[in-house]
Amino acid sequence: RLFRRGILLKDGSALEKLAEVDTVVFDKTGTLTTGKPVLTNAEAIPTQAFALAAALAADSRHPLSQAIAAAARERGIRPAELSDVTEHPGLGVAGISGDIPVRLGRGEWLGSTTPQSGTATWLRIGDAAPLAFLFTDEPRAEAAETVAALKASGLRVILLSGDARIPVATLAHALGIDEWSAGTTPAEKVARLDALREEGRKVLMVGDGLNDTAARAAAYVSISPASAVDASRSAADLIVIGDRIDRVVTAWHIARTARRRILENFVLAFSYNIVTVPLAFAGYITPLLAAIFMSWSSVTVCLNALRWRKQA
Repeated sequence: RLFRRGILLKDGSALEKLAEVDTVVFDKTGTLTTGKPVLTNAEAIPTQAFALAAALAADSRHPLSQAIAAAARERGIRPAELSDVTEHPGLGVAGISGDIPVRLGRGEWLGSTTPQSGTATWLRIGDAAPLAFLFTDEPRAEAAETVAALKASGLRVILLSGDARIPVATLAHALGIDEWSAGTTPAEKVARLDALREEGRKVLMVGDGLNDTAARAAAYVSISPASAVDASRSAADLIVIGDRIDRVVTAWHIARTARRRILENFVLAFSYNIVTVPLAFAGYITPLLAAIFMSWSSVTVCLNALRWRKQA
């Protein structure tokens, strides 16, 4: 049933956990947005700086790095030669050009305090001032509807993003998310999930980035899209097949319906035993009637279980 709705369940216990969720935490890029950012200021980037950024971005799976690499290919810019290239999770990528250190990543990591109205990553060459690479990344068409549906179901919705404050605030406002945090590192996301757990919250984490792997592992239950990297999918309990985030709502409703049917069947089975068995022992019901009631109880439980196929 889940698979036909575009959801892959990796562990049977995850469905039970999903039914108990009361809080949903979203990542931003690639989850609530399309995850296909486009570099908007390519013409303003010097060729040498572009080549260094392309070299740093070459081996990274981060959407912004992939956008830089794609823009460099479109402009015919070959990546520069670098040594000692190292990725720092949640921060960026660093390397050496000749004997000059170069870094590409978060503004705070590179010493930039210049706010940007959109999504940005920064390049720093040696001690020079950081250079901004600006991007646009549109919200998913179904993102606002998904958030509204979750809130209407009584769930608390939170946005945790490593992006800058202005683009995160803009997206949160557009989607109707009241609780959000920008510039959040992977460790800070884990700490926030731990704090929610201490509050007694049962959190569903939805994200696709490699940097969110620890956060998904720390959540009560987690969902990752099929387009995510292997490590991200491995850490998730459920995988959304395709490219629609509204399947998170579908999965939650199916889980709730399935649990409701299970509880109802327990009540039906218990009711039969609490009523019929004592009467049979007291001699008020013949063995034939007891067998008929037993068969009818089994049929009732099966029919009730089948109801969820129409309601899920």
